[in-house]
Amino acid sequence: MADIRPFMSIRPEKGKAAQIAALPYDVYNRKEATEEVERHPESFLAIDRAETGFPISVDMYDDRVYQRAHDLLWEKAEDGTFIKEDKNCYYIYELTMNGRTQTGITACASIDDYVNEVIKKHENTREEKEIDRIRHVDSCNAQTGPIFLAYRSNEVINEVVAEVKKGEAEYDFTSDDGVRHRVFVISDDTMIAKIQQAFAGIGEIYIADGHHRAASAVKVGLKRRSENPGYDGTEEFNYFLSVLFPDDQLMIMDYNRVVKDLNGNSFQSFVKEVSRRFDVTEITEQEEKKPQEKGSFTMYMGNHWYLCKIREEDKQKVADDPVKSLDVSLLQDLLLHPVLGIGDPKTDGRIDFVGGIRGTEELVRRCEEDCAVAFAMYPTSIGELFAVADAGLLMPPKSTWFEPKLRSGLFIHALS
Repeated sequence: MADIRPFMSIRPEKGKAAQIAALPYDVYNRKEATEEVERHPESFLAIDRAETGFPISVDMYDDRVYQRAHDLLWEKAEDGTFIKEDKNCYYIYELTMNGRTQTGITACASIDDYVNEVIKKHENTREEKEIDRIRHVDSCNAQTGPIFLAYRSNEVINEVVAEVKKGEAEYDFTSDDGVRHRVFVISDDTMIAKIQQAFAGIGEIYIADGHHRAASAVKVGLKRRSENPGYDGTEEFNYFLSVLFPDDQLMIMDYNRVVKDLNGNSFQSFVKEVSRRFDVTEITEQEEKKPQEKGSFTMYMGNHWYLCKIREEDKQKVADDPVKSLDVSLLQDLLLHPVLGIGDPKTDGRIDFVGGIRGTEELVRRCEEDCAVAFAMYPTSIGELFAVADAGLLMPPKSTWFEPKLRSGLFIHALS
C-alpha cells in the first residue's frame, strides 16, 4: 500500500509566493529561462536553472552552476525569504484554470513504492536527461520540483480537503498565465492521520507528469542509502516531493503531431492514401477543427482541414491492447510509419509534437513555416493512462499533456 507522508516543507514567506512560484525547469530552453529570470529576479527559476546567472560561455552543466543553485536556495532560507515548517504537515495545492479547479495533496512519496511499482510509470526515461536533475537535487540537498501523481479518488481524502478549504488559504495568487493558485496547510494531527491512513489503503499511485524528475529523485535517494549503510528508512532521502491529485479532477489535453514532409508523396497522393486507411471528410470553414471523440483525429494540410475517423475493424483488432488501442498508436501504426516512414517518433527528426494548450492555430502556423502536415488528436483519457500503467506497459512518446502545470518553489523538501 502507498506510503504518502507529511513533511516539514521549506516554503516562501507568505507575501513572496507569487513572485517566487515558477513553471517547471524543463518548460524553457536556456535563452527563455535567462529572459524569464531577467524579467522576474525573484523567480525560483533562478535556482532551478542556475545557469541563468552565468554568461552563455559557461556550460549549463558546469559544477559552478549546481553550486550556485545550492547557495541561492540556502541563502534565501537564511534571510527569511523561505521559512521552514515546525512540524510535519500535508499541504493542499489547488489550481484553477479557465474556470476548472483541481486540488491535490502535497506530500512525500516513498522511493520504495517507486521501486516496487506501487507508484506506476507509463513512460521510459532517458539517463542523460536524469543526470542534470540528479546533480541538482544532490547539490542542493533538496527536491525543488514536485512530481505530479494521480490516484483513484478517495472519499476520506476528499472530505478532509473540503473541510480544510473552508478556512483561509496560506497562499492565494494568480500567475501571469491566468492560473489561480491556492495553498492550505494541514497541521491538525487528526486530519493528518486520516489522510495518511487513507493513502495506506490505496494500492496504486500513478505518475501523471514528471517521470524524469521522479527517476532522478529516486536515484539520489538510493545513492544516499549507499552512502549511509546504517539508514533505517525514516530519513528524508527515502522520500520524494509530490503533489497527488484524484483522477476525477484531472484534465489531459491533446498532444498533437506535425511532420516536416510527405515522404515523397504529392498532396493529392497523400490525401488518397489517408482516405484508403481512414474515413475522411473535409471540414468546412465553420466546423470545429479539433476532433470531438475518441477514434478520430483531424488533419491540416495545404490550407485544408480534414476529419479522419479510424475504422471499426482497425479498432477491434487492437481493442484488448491498452497501448495499441490508443489513438496516438493507431495514427502511428496506420499512417505515420507505413506512409510517412516515421519508424521511431522518439528519434525521428521529421516529426515534432505540439501541446494542445497552443491550440489548432499553432498547427496551422507550423505548416506555414516548416511542416507539411499536422494531426490534431483527441486527448488520451486518465483511464487509458491507468490501464497502460496497470498492465506494466509504456505509452508512446508524447501521449499526454497535462494542464495546468505545477509551480516550483512553493514547496521544498530537504533531504537532511
